[in-house]
Amino acid sequence: MRGHESKQTTMLSIASPEQCVRADHPLRKVKQLADEALARLSPTFDAMYSEMGRPSIPPERLLKSSVLIALYSVRSERLFCEELEYNLLYRWFLDMSMTEEGFDASTFSRNRERLLEHDVAKLFFVEVVEAARKARLLSHEHFTVDGTLIEAWASLKSFKPKDESKNKNEPPDDPGNPTVNWHGEKRSNETHESKTDPDAKLARKSHSHEAKLCYGAHALMENRNGLLVDFAIEPSQGVSERDAALAMLEETLVTGQRVTCGGDKGYDTGNFVEGCRKLGVTPHVAQVITKYRGSKIDERTTRHEGYAVSQRIRKRVEEIFGWMKTVGGFRKTRYRGLERTRMAGMIVGAAYNLMRMARMLTAAA
Repeated sequence: MRGHESKQTTMLSIASPEQCVRADHPLRKVKQLADEALARLSPTFDAMYSEMGRPSIPPERLLKSSVLIALYSVRSERLFCEELEYNLLYRWFLDMSMTEEGFDASTFSRNRERLLEHDVAKLFFVEVVEAARKARLLSHEHFTVDGTLIEAWASLKSFKPKDESKNKNEPPDDPGNPTVNWHGEKRSNETHESKTDPDAKLARKSHSHEAKLCYGAHALMENRNGLLVDFAIEPSQGVSERDAALAMLEETLVTGQRVTCGGDKGYDTGNFVEGCRKLGVTPHVAQVITKYRGSKIDERTTRHEGYAVSQRIRKRVEEIFGWMKTVGGFRKTRYRGLERTRMAGMIVGAAYNLMRMARMLTAAA
């Protein structure tokens, strides 16, 4: 029998977002983990705000909104606020009622400076990692380091000489999108900088790729379950990848404990290998052997079975970068400046860990 469309809607309905989210929804475990991490940050949030004045949007709600933006690939904060008006799943995750008024996208901008001042995104990431450690999901002995490039929110047309006196005084043919002629001009980070985002540096993935204004993203992954233990955003420079890896290892390692660290061929350098050994870390990096140079590690390292295991497991770190760039929307940063990009990277990294932890804990239950 054919059903017919009813033109009369229900005049009165008693329901809550909690009833609209099914019991086995994967976001339920993510919400539980995020709420527990944010609850431990409550003293920090108390110190951020005055005891007087009009109540603001809770910082917990803003951070969880950023997690949702990463998990559901929402392209902007403005679009998220628009979807919040009718998406019951978002409202349930943010502990909002069905009739509660949403917030404007400018709320993110107004509160970002306060969150940056207290480094809340980093603290949130650390709490998520600590939750994974308490759940025995982390390895304390085997790690992997790797880096990638995150495209900056700046056009190559903004990459101009630092000495403004060398610029031509001719007015642009199109103020919104001027024609730029770079033929015969040598450009480098020493002589040029972006006028839109001075922290972004000109870099390229390899000699076969074009140069772009980028930041360097650096990950430290534990090898048991492929979770992020540390994440850093630095200016993209020649040695920043190795320096950031050593800094993350030094901050993360337990004193006196022998560990291994896998890496690709880019880490087979004297400075990185020596730095690892000073920290008590065995460098399980891929060897670079050419007619011009030899590897900085030898058979004393490669002959062990653990070296082959590290080389196989280290490729999981590419899954982290792949998720962050495709699902998390972090292929290109939405923000200008190193500090804001770092904050965004930490939140996307925390969202990745929450997603992985929820999946593993649900499967183990």
